[in-house]
Amino acid sequence: MHKKRVAILGSTGSIGTQALDVIANHRDRFDVVALAAGKQTDKLAQQAAQFGAATVASAADGAAGLHRVAVESKPDIVLAATDGFVSFDAVFAAVERGTDIAVANKELIVAAGELLLAAAARSGSKILPVDSEHSAIFQCLVGEDVRRVRSIILTASGGPFLRTPREQIENATVEAALAHPTWRMGIKNTVDSASMMNKGLEAIEASRLFGMPAHRVQVLVHPQSIAHGMVVFTDGSVKIQAAAPDMRLPIGYALGYPDRLGGTLGTAGVGDPLEATGALAGAAALRYDFERPDLERFPCLRLAFQALEAGGTMPAVLSAANEIAVSAFVEGEIRFGQIPQVVERAMAIAKPVELSLDGVRRADRDARSDAREAVLSLAARIEV
Repeated sequence: MHKKRVAILGSTGSIGTQALDVIANHRDRFDVVALAAGKQTDKLAQQAAQFGAATVASAADGAAGLHRVAVESKPDIVLAATDGFVSFDAVFAAVERGTDIAVANKELIVAAGELLLAAAARSGSKILPVDSEHSAIFQCLVGEDVRRVRSIILTASGGPFLRTPREQIENATVEAALAHPTWRMGIKNTVDSASMMNKGLEAIEASRLFGMPAHRVQVLVHPQSIAHGMVVFTDGSVKIQAAAPDMRLPIGYALGYPDRLGGTLGTAGVGDPLEATGALAGAAALRYDFERPDLERFPCLRLAFQALEAGGTMPAVLSAANEIAVSAFVEGEIRFGQIPQVVERAMAIAKPVELSLDGVRRADRDARSDAREAVLSLAARIEV
């Protein structure tokens, strides 16, 4: 069997390290040819030595280093697992070469998904989702006629504040926001889960990845985080993809596509129907709960759908402003409840920009500037 050549952008982050964990269990299937990371150079060097990656780049190598990893190493698939805009050029260059992309970079699809999908259609590159929710929808759609899809449903864990009163959410600490009950993620994604902005960003991603208008993308809260996504068909049938809440599963599906890997998480419990559907070992019962999200308590989700409805570069504005707001919260400059205020301010004053890669960059830059001003105003206790 031909070993698939893999390049990873963001190898020292949560998704990157879990991807390497998957690959370590399937060395007969994958060959890690290139790795890129930020400032964790010691960890990067250890990864390169362990997996024999011939091409390595860190933040010090800049855009040229990312291009070497994503393009010049000639991978079969690139795992895009960086945050923000840093890898946009490298990913687009890989797509233009016809390289498949396993995408775990929310900003890439939120801000430039339409452009990326169009480039992939021209080159024949496959865009394979890594987020558990988008992987679930992708798996539910395999073999289906998309014209028979009525809607797609993303599930949300509800994060650490699912049952928390609104007043307490407004003044939540960083420690409380990072206490996610289910998933192991980086700081930015964990805070986004607490505000439910992550689900809003994922709704925008789903619209882009699967060609669905805003009114056909829906969200349900599912605290167990076992049913990751659903597709409702025109005949009333509903397909649900369910699995244990472990990111190695969707990572492995994207890397191995169109095949499935064997034994990604070992074989424990494989013969037990409850464990196979997400129960803990030895559990006597398993329960799935679904409920509607509360947009009053989680206004970031409402703002994300507004950005999706507006289209153009507004999703890029939402994403950039949120990144600034989350950073300000983590640094103690604003309260948790002020994150949506910063985002809403940036969206309100954003100017229409042409939907192009340069236009997306310009919208991102302007939104970050506007969001920083909003943060300064809030920090000075001035209403924005």
